[in-house]
Amino acid sequence: MSSEDNLLPLIAEPDQLAAYIDEPSLLIIDVPAKAESYDHGHVPGAVFLDHRRLLRGEGEVPNDVPSPEALSGLFSSLGLTRDTHVVAYDDEGGGWAGRLLWTLELLGHTRYSYLNGGIHAWRADALPLTTKSHTPSASDYEAAIMHPEVAIDRHEIQERLGDRDFALWDARSKAEYLGEKGSNKHLGHIPGAVNMEWTHAMDPQRALRLRDYAELITELEALGLTPDMEVATYCQSHHRSGFTWLVGKALGFEKIRGYAGSWKEWGNRDDTPIEK
Repeated sequence: MSSEDNLLPLIAEPDQLAAYIDEPSLLIIDVPAKAESYDHGHVPGAVFLDHRRLLRGEGEVPNDVPSPEALSGLFSSLGLTRDTHVVAYDDEGGGWAGRLLWTLELLGHTRYSYLNGGIHAWRADALPLTTKSHTPSASDYEAAIMHPEVAIDRHEIQERLGDRDFALWDARSKAEYLGEKGSNKHLGHIPGAVNMEWTHAMDPQRALRLRDYAELITELEALGLTPDMEVATYCQSHHRSGFTWLVGKALGFEKIRGYAGSWKEWGNRDDTPIEK
């Protein structure tokens, strides 16, 4: 579906969402890092999503994509239908909201928006809040991986290392990237990856909205990331890189992909190449 068919743009401002708040086809999802953020006040009509349900939660790579069965149960419980336009937000500037939207894209559900700045921007604009929890009407959503190209796995990354039209965006802190910090078996970064920490794309002066697009593109190009390239983004668990995936999409990177295994997988293996 083209963006012209969507109620709201990919990056929606609080006043744009406020204008459509009563639209029946809208599903507003609050997926905070801290659950109490929802209880302290959320966008009217927003449903709460425990961000842990966006992760597999078991096995060697617990941060991997949940099974289609688990995702079917999750999105059915949220009341998602093929006609729903999802607006996602969180309390941290876009990490968990980005992971949610990346998951929807993976499933081929492309009617979605991110509330720019999340609850911080909504509050800063003095828009109405409620502490009343909203229980959605359950649906019968059948999840299937319709857009597998939105994800990339470690095998493909290893095959693509050194390709001129392929790049890696490490969204972790500089210390993690340099191998000075971390809880994995091996520390460092994927060979050739460049580092721009996820929070660097947020504007703290504007309630954590995305920074100026032209400035971000200039900075990413200086690192060697250009919109015509295929870019894979990762962090420790594809939470922070859920946001950098979204940023890339907003900036016109049409071939931006998320590595769900991220450093949790890469840095705990003995057969994956590492740079420090």
